[in-house]
Amino acid sequence: MDRLQKTLLLSCVLFYVFASTSAQDCNNYAFRSNNKFSTCSSLPEQNAFLHWTYNSTDHTADIAFRHGSVSTSRWVAWALNINKTGMAGAQSLVAFQNSSGAMRFYTSPVASTAISGLTQGPLSFDVPKMSAEFVSSSSEIIIYATLNLPKGRTSFSQVWQEGPVSSDNPSAHALGSANTKSVGTVDFSSGQTTAGGGVGNSKRRRRNVHGVLNTVAWGILLPLGALTARYLKVFKSADPAWFYLHAFCQSSAYIVGVAGWGTGLKLGSDSPGITYDKHRNIGITLFCLGTLQVFALLLRPKKDHKYRLYWNIYHHAIGYTVIALSIANIFEGFDILDPAKKWKRAYIGVIIFLAVVAAILEALTWFIVLKRKDDESDKYPQGVNGNGNGVNGYGNGGYRSQQAA
Repeated sequence: MDRLQKTLLLSCVLFYVFASTSAQDCNNYAFRSNNKFSTCSSLPEQNAFLHWTYNSTDHTADIAFRHGSVSTSRWVAWALNINKTGMAGAQSLVAFQNSSGAMRFYTSPVASTAISGLTQGPLSFDVPKMSAEFVSSSSEIIIYATLNLPKGRTSFSQVWQEGPVSSDNPSAHALGSANTKSVGTVDFSSGQTTAGGGVGNSKRRRRNVHGVLNTVAWGILLPLGALTARYLKVFKSADPAWFYLHAFCQSSAYIVGVAGWGTGLKLGSDSPGITYDKHRNIGITLFCLGTLQVFALLLRPKKDHKYRLYWNIYHHAIGYTVIALSIANIFEGFDILDPAKKWKRAYIGVIIFLAVVAAILEALTWFIVLKRKDDESDKYPQGVNGNGNGVNGYGNGGYRSQQAA
């Protein structure tokens, strides 16, 4: 047999072994407990596999999560994230071999990414059965569980990880490429899985659009419009430009805000069983108050009308209330979306900038108003001709009165 024939034969053997191993890894894998599952998926990272059988009658899923190439000093975890994607909020199943050689397995809800371990605790859904085993021949840990899936849904974000065990407790996992990419989606009913989020990424993009629209509208344009109305009208040269600028900012904020509110309603209808009551209720309140402000603009009395004072009080009170609620709800949205910290910091920077500008303009406008008042007092000194305040005793600070002018 010449060298070329040997090379071809070796290639065929390697291909056969690889193909056989790949087949064995998933659909043809033989569990030692003789468990059978209707669906199997080879997960894209960390040599992990998910087997499951979905039971439509009681909306449960029997699963087996396999994580290969691990030693007895490593922990593994598989999780569903019901409301988000990624690690924060994940409802996880954890397993590892303790120092006595026995398998330890439990459930652990992950509150945030800032953790050093996986604390045992109940999940947001029931797990009536759970067990685990270490298969020394293949160096893998297998977690078995029965999940009572949340009502109305079969598709979820999934996360899986592995890390070191220290003093019989899980320690923080690495942050390498394989770890950060160990996320995807699973649909227990259709048997479909996607890597990197799939449908979850699409929904997250819509959530991001919702967040950006509302942040720009309620969190930036609205305060800018309030600043123009409060401070620019002090400058005589800015009248009536300040009013049109104020109306433009507030109208734009309302239009963009309604678009953001609509995307929020759509996200809610596409996610049955998921509610963010506080965020939603504040959003509805903002929409109602914003709409009232728009109608109030149409019903604005003239400057000399006897009800104009009451309208001003109403308009200012509702406006400042909307701004305060908007900022609070934006930060509530940051907690829900859990974006990169730079975005939250950027918005905090915007708020600080607007607050500093407001403080400077507040001092400047008060200075202008007080100086203007002093100039008028110098022009019309008190008690001219002995007839009280003002010229000829008519009014305070001008001929007859500024208010009568």
